[in-house]
Amino acid sequence: MLRNAFEPWHLILIIAVLVLLFGSKKLPDMARGLGRSMRILKSEARALQDDKRAEAPRTAEAPRQEAGTPRQESAARH
Repeated sequence: MLRNAFEPWHLILIIAVLVLLFGSKKLPDMARGLGRSMRILKSEARALQDDKRAEAPRTAEAPRQEAGTPRQESAARH
């Protein structure tokens, strides 16, 4: 059904409509803003992945501790 979704003439038509709607002066600014947004999104996604990796060893160590002894992390927080 959507096998031939984007052919070259579709992209040309989309670009023409964008130029007509926003004008040629606004398009570079919009592209710059989109690029900045994509960079921010990538950096935030990487930060979330790094946080998950950093927390994974902590959760693996938690079951090894004895039930009667308080965790050092919680004592340091209070």
